[in-house]
Amino acid sequence: MKISLKINGKKVRAEQGQTILEVAQKNNIDISSLCYHPDLSVKADCRLCLVEIKGINGPQTACSTLAKNGMEIITESEKLNKLRKTNLELLFSQHKEECNDCVWNKKCGLLDLAKKYNVEITRFADRKNNWPVYSFDGILNFDSSKCIDCRNCVETCQKQEVNYLQINQDGEFHKIVPSQENKCIYCGQCLVHCPSGAFESESEFERIEEPLKDKSKTIVFQFAPSIRTALGEEFGLSPGEITTDKIIAGMKQLGVNFVFDVSVGADFTTTEEAEELLKKLEKGEAKTLFSSCCPSWVRYLECYSPEFISNLAIASPPHIILARLLKTFWAQQTNLLPENIIVVSVMPCIAKKYEIQRKEHFIEWQGKGLRPVDYVLTTRELARLFQRKSIDFKKIKGQRPDAPFGEPSGAGVIYGASGGMMESALRVAFNRLNPKKHPVEFKQVRGQEGMKITELEIAGKKIKMAAVNGIGNAKKILQDLKQNPTAYSYVEVMACLGGCIGGGGQPMPTTPEIRKARADGLYKIDKKLRLKTANQNPIVKKVYQEFLSNEEIKKKICHTKYR
Repeated sequence: MKISLKINGKKVRAEQGQTILEVAQKNNIDISSLCYHPDLSVKADCRLCLVEIKGINGPQTACSTLAKNGMEIITESEKLNKLRKTNLELLFSQHKEECNDCVWNKKCGLLDLAKKYNVEITRFADRKNNWPVYSFDGILNFDSSKCIDCRNCVETCQKQEVNYLQINQDGEFHKIVPSQENKCIYCGQCLVHCPSGAFESESEFERIEEPLKDKSKTIVFQFAPSIRTALGEEFGLSPGEITTDKIIAGMKQLGVNFVFDVSVGADFTTTEEAEELLKKLEKGEAKTLFSSCCPSWVRYLECYSPEFISNLAIASPPHIILARLLKTFWAQQTNLLPENIIVVSVMPCIAKKYEIQRKEHFIEWQGKGLRPVDYVLTTRELARLFQRKSIDFKKIKGQRPDAPFGEPSGAGVIYGASGGMMESALRVAFNRLNPKKHPVEFKQVRGQEGMKITELEIAGKKIKMAAVNGIGNAKKILQDLKQNPTAYSYVEVMACLGGCIGGGGQPMPTTPEIRKARADGLYKIDKKLRLKTANQNPIVKKVYQEFLSNEEIKKKICHTKYR
């Protein structure tokens, strides 16, 4: 049901049940806010979204007040601005002095608000000695002196069914602290839902500068599917805008020797996972096959449901397969020594920093284990590196990726969206069974819903499948399987909301609308590409014929066995 109201004298229409803040945002009317996030419950803690409503005594919080028909609302006044300034000063009294120097830190909403309301940051006390910085295994850091006690991170961690972040009472204060019992899965959803910059992934962008100067090394950057529709946001472009060629050109300006597309690696992962699914169906195995390319999902199973580890697909993650190929197949082709190839993966995901340390992914070289991927940069870190090097991302002229790993199928590109990996594997399975028919799209597993459950007939068998994003939703699937181990044949799980497009390393803010725009951008690329199916990619065919024809080599390059 539609209602009508006025905001600052402007007549606007709204849906019944929307809050004043939601109505204002839909109509591009700015109301300052900090603790509000559309993914989470309304808390009205920061008290910055105060508005005046005709006929109601005293300011009201826009995030928690429902819009009603005939309302007349004022969002800016001397009284409101004075109250907001006071509330900001109280919030900054909990922050460190040096946060005033954090010019780059766009993820901290406090800084822009401080400028808007003329709040002097440096006059507040530094609480660093009393409020420690927690390191989550060297992957993610939480600076508690920047915490404003909005508790978004705690709620997010609860929704992920991890409960690693908890509230402790310390005298008159409540503090957010990591659990002593539970383990972090490094999904980074606490980071993307924190309004004050208290969380950050362990940064590697400064360490990258040394290898870039070393002329004895061959520097390879490879970028994940979801980067291409998100990175532009850091430079003022719209969410979902496709910037693939600009990304490549920017990387080349950094001094990178070669730039490859991890979407090609996804074509290899897809081919292997589809093969495993078909074999399972042909043998009549009832055991559910889980996707395994999300490191936070793998870690969740290891930490909280180890009885399901054996369900994980053996196909290695796309950037791991591609990096292994670079240090074996490609090294042979180019007469390069593997130890002289430095591979940097640019990922939307913080957990990938943990993933590259896992011994299961190492390859053997001269009798010892060699990391396929040497460094992981998040989308935000790459943007920071571009800015440091004064690369004008908006104006840069695009370049095409390097051969041989630069041209993916559409299936490889949609990996970045929830359901994309499953759809990619289903396309290959369909092609294997019906080689003369045109590629089929499986749109029923697309979308931003937390759980997408569908049934399909493959290899003469009707199977039930689920594409899930958010670990809380994955836990529901696990509970179903405990009751009925044959409830599902195939399940894709991505830990982050919306899949990789909503990863902990992506630009901020990340909202449902932004995630949808990023995913839509990936599907636009897929729609334009003539090549839709991973196993039909010419470079995939070539590598399988020339290098992966030996079963033992294929296992070493394409498979990972989790314990």
